Amino acid sequence: MSDIVIRAENLGKKFIIGHRVDDASLFVEVMMNGMRRFFSRGKSLLKGTAGVAGDTFEEFWALRELNFEVKRGELVSIIGHNGAGKTTLLKILSRITEPTTGRVSIDGRVTSLLEVGTGFHPELSGRENIFLNGAILGMTRAEVRRRFDEIVGFAGVEKFIDTPVKRYSVGMYARLAFAVAAHLEAEILVIDEVLAVGDAEFQARCLDRMSQVASSGRTVLFVSHNLAAVSALTRRAIVLRSGRLTFDGPVDAALAHYTSTLGKSRAPRDWGRGTDSTLLSADLVDVKGVPIEFFTPGKPLGVRVAFETNGMPGMAIELRLRDELNLPVAFYSSGIFSQTTLPTKAGRYECVFYLDPYYLAAGEYSIDIETVYSNIGPDHAVDHAVRFFVETCSPDGIPYNFQQSIGAGHHAMRLGKPVQFLPLPAEARPQENSPARRQEG
Repeated sequence: MSDIVIRAENLGKKFIIGHRVDDASLFVEVMMNGMRRFFSRGKSLLKGTAGVAGDTFEEFWALRELNFEVKRGELVSIIGHNGAGKTTLLKILSRITEPTTGRVSIDGRVTSLLEVGTGFHPELSGRENIFLNGAILGMTRAEVRRRFDEIVGFAGVEKFIDTPVKRYSVGMYARLAFAVAAHLEAEILVIDEVLAVGDAEFQARCLDRMSQVASSGRTVLFVSHNLAAVSALTRRAIVLRSGRLTFDGPVDAALAHYTSTLGKSRAPRDWGRGTDSTLLSADLVDVKGVPIEFFTPGKPLGVRVAFETNGMPGMAIELRLRDELNLPVAFYSSGIFSQTTLPTKAGRYECVFYLDPYYLAAGEYSIDIETVYSNIGPDHAVDHAVRFFVETCSPDGIPYNFQQSIGAGHHAMRLGKPVQFLPLPAEARPQENSPARRQEG
């Protein structure tokens, strides 16, 4: 018997997207667009496909030229940004939809949990929905009865098992749905973002269950944006980007490849302005002052900040480091920990805070920045002003051994070297509505 349970060959999936043209000004154009939509619906009806409304049409390839193999007993993650094609791929593997090009060969029974609670009836009780959902997933009534107590215990809803699920919380609903799918005796388990719902204890239970499934010789395909879960659960990952496979290999290298593509397409946002001071820009820099997107554990944390002040004394800059769960990790204040005196002359300035070396776990981090005054309080705050990533391995491919972060809490950070405040170049003059201009006026 072959060890290959999933083989995708030149796999592709195309959708037709319709676009409405609303700027038709002539009566003839309006009538022609209406006729096009009418004949388009008729053509779709004759073909037995879903009708696409619109005046113009576009081909959209959700997947294109995918080639990969999955062996029996492997636990594989599929990662990528929203819209990369992950769910479309899982729907093809689950035989919910057919590919446009290529073929996929599957050796074994597939269980899918793509949308939490699919097949649940809100008016039925949890007990009734277990039998109903089990039947939809292919379980016999005898199989459901044999595993009923185990399913209920895993979901942790014993007290409410005879209550209609419409009264369940979102977390209870998700736990019961996952419990049914996770106890189906199938050779291949396909899971899409099930860990997005549920408390930490239940998520840990899900990870343990999937590990048990994989250790029993069955195959698990796991889609999640929780990079910590991906790293802890799997040893191999497939990275998708715009419908194409860009990486297939060890999970550490895959996460490094994936995180290298993040943040570059993030849209700029308006930081607003403060009353007596305004934060203008901020970025992460190395020891030479060169901007970086990836932080190497154990190196000084360099944060470059550009700000504007009207010269009011008593200003301090505060930094708050957050992990990928948005929990505060560490804190620094120029007015508390270093007694750094900020400029009291109106203008724009730039400075770099080189903070303590930190050993951070892999993932995404952000830094909140705020200007405060000793006699007034906060003035201008920007949440997630700086975003950066910590890779799971060094540029040489050697994995870091930091399995967890330093933990949530306000750990005080100290400066590695004094801060210098440099005036910005003359061309970067304050705007007319800036604090400095208001004081000059």
